Amino acid sequence: MSPAIKTQNPAFVLRAVHDTVIEERTIPKLRNDRDVRVEIKQTGICGSDVHYWDHGRIGDFILTTPIVLGHESSGVVVEAGAAVKNVKVGDRVAIEPGIPCRHCDYCRSGLYNLCPDTVFAATPPHDGTLSRYYVVAADFCYPIPEHMDMEEGALVEPVSSAVNMVRTGDVRGGQTVVVFGCGPMGVLCQAICRAWGTKRVIGIDIVQSRLDFAASFSGGRKEDVFMTPKRPEGVDGMEWSEHVAKVIREQFDLGEGPEVVLEVTGAEPCIQAGVHLCKKGGTFVQAGMGVENVYFPISVACVRGLRIQGAIRYVTGCHPSAVDLISTGKIDVKKLITHRYKFEQSEEAFRKVKAREEGTLKVMIEGVQDDTKI
Repeated sequence: MSPAIKTQNPAFVLRAVHDTVIEERTIPKLRNDRDVRVEIKQTGICGSDVHYWDHGRIGDFILTTPIVLGHESSGVVVEAGAAVKNVKVGDRVAIEPGIPCRHCDYCRSGLYNLCPDTVFAATPPHDGTLSRYYVVAADFCYPIPEHMDMEEGALVEPVSSAVNMVRTGDVRGGQTVVVFGCGPMGVLCQAICRAWGTKRVIGIDIVQSRLDFAASFSGGRKEDVFMTPKRPEGVDGMEWSEHVAKVIREQFDLGEGPEVVLEVTGAEPCIQAGVHLCKKGGTFVQAGMGVENVYFPISVACVRGLRIQGAIRYVTGCHPSAVDLISTGKIDVKKLITHRYKFEQSEEAFRKVKAREEGTLKVMIEGVQDDTKI
């Protein structure tokens, strides 16, 4: 039986910095016969969502008109275009929130994350998924098995991002990988590396609760986490980063260093330490984004012949891999969820993420319910 179509479409709208409202939006229509309309059931809050709410911009993407927030979502297909073949009405799906042009050289090569004309949910001027209904290209929806719930479906998106980070590092079985950052993306990268057969994965952070979580998440061990010591007053930052790298190598008996370093924090000291730590000929992946410019040890990268790679969003095959990792139990994403909110509490949920309180990992927002008060 097809899901009943509701007559209202409440949406969580960002009008300006710290200025949000839940307002009634027109129910979106299919744009072509390859689109589907999805009734959103769960949405996770990403740091980029909070950045727009808190700052109104990320790089060249600037909030100039109101947009609906949210892009980590799952839901149920309630309408499908005539040409749609991969999903049908009633299917439970995870949504890939960025639709590329499909025609440029990047898209044709499978690197559609680099497409300059991508329409990405909740990236100005495009609306996101925090509404009752969202229209998306059908081939960017991925059916999830019955034993996966909607929260797990929503978390397919961040797992997909982590899959791309690990794939960008060309991580292989038998390697040692060091991940700077034990927040949600960091621990997901660590879990994927273990699932894909690495010899050892080490997580680095400055918050004890995150290290404790990393040590227990999806095959982690207390022997494989490290708290970065605080830099003494008066010590040069680059010199201290080099010292930290040396301490990590010695404490974990890494010899010349790990084959791959994944930097997920965007913090300058971690970037510096990661480059100093990486083995000659190894791969350093920059996935975290902090301040726009940092003091980078470029001579070390050159002398050691490092492969420096940036990672952004996801490429061909990442979402199916993410569904597989979750559905087969290789990654228990439910353990990441620390807070849950109703749709009408969306503002409160964003404030919770912004507060960056110890013990806060993934914050989820339930979809619009029949009794939702707006």
